[in-house]
Amino acid sequence: MFEIAKRNKNEKAFGNWDTFPNGRRIYWFELKGKRGWSAKYLKEVDKFEETIRFWQEIFNEKNELVEIHEKYPVDKGHIKIIK
Repeated sequence: MFEIAKRNKNEKAFGNWDTFPNGRRIYWFELKGKRGWSAKYLKEVDKFEETIRFWQEIFNEKNELVEIHEKYPVDKGHIKIIK
């Protein structure tokens, strides 16, 4: 069984989440920038609330995904999305 404290901490820190049938969850929160851009921080956990993946998505003023920065389990740096 997962730790209730970890789930409570994630829910409080992120405020939004999706739960999947296998118990996996993706938590997220968004930050709006000064020039219309925004960043979305996402954390994927397994059914035991252990972190599987943590990443950031950057959106331009048209709400188009322009960059992804995967930070965990390996920091892959910023990856530009080319259309």
